[in-house]
Amino acid sequence: MLKGLIVSLFSLTLLAAGTVQAEEAAKKPTPAEGFNIHVMAPHKFEDGTVHGPYHHYCKGVSPEILVCLLFESTDPNAMLTDIEYFVSKSVSRAHVPLKTWNKYYHDHEVEIATGRVQILDMPEDKAKEVAAAAAKTDGIIFHLWPDGAKAPNGKVGHPQSVGHKHRKE
Repeated sequence: MLKGLIVSLFSLTLLAAGTVQAEEAAKKPTPAEGFNIHVMAPHKFEDGTVHGPYHHYCKGVSPEILVCLLFESTDPNAMLTDIEYFVSKSVSRAHVPLKTWNKYYHDHEVEIATGRVQILDMPEDKAKEVAAAAAKTDGIIFHLWPDGAKAPNGKVGHPQSVGHKHRKE
């Protein structure tokens, strides 16, 4: 009986320790946290059609990079359709050949100037600060889920901002 009690206590101790570890793990930030900058903007697809607007939920991951998860709506079960990287112009323009940049990237300063970009869920003064920071970046979009498709087909598209202009240098 004593042996059974010791085994039970040992099991309870392990269970309690596991619960504490699980609670501690639950409190630790994960890469999925912090996507709380909400931006809405349409995109122009390779065929010239305009889609969206897409809801971008973004977070800064370094001083040079902002990552955005893009959804077609704000519904809690909306499908993730795209990922966009906001890359500091000092990084993208120094490391991406002009021909590649013109095909896949767009200048956020130009996009913001079109008036089609809205920064949501924050006071206007804060939204202006975010827009000013975003204007110092170039964007590249990876479209992962084809519009209207029941499943991804493996093709990755690269939509542009509406109003995209090729750079010359």
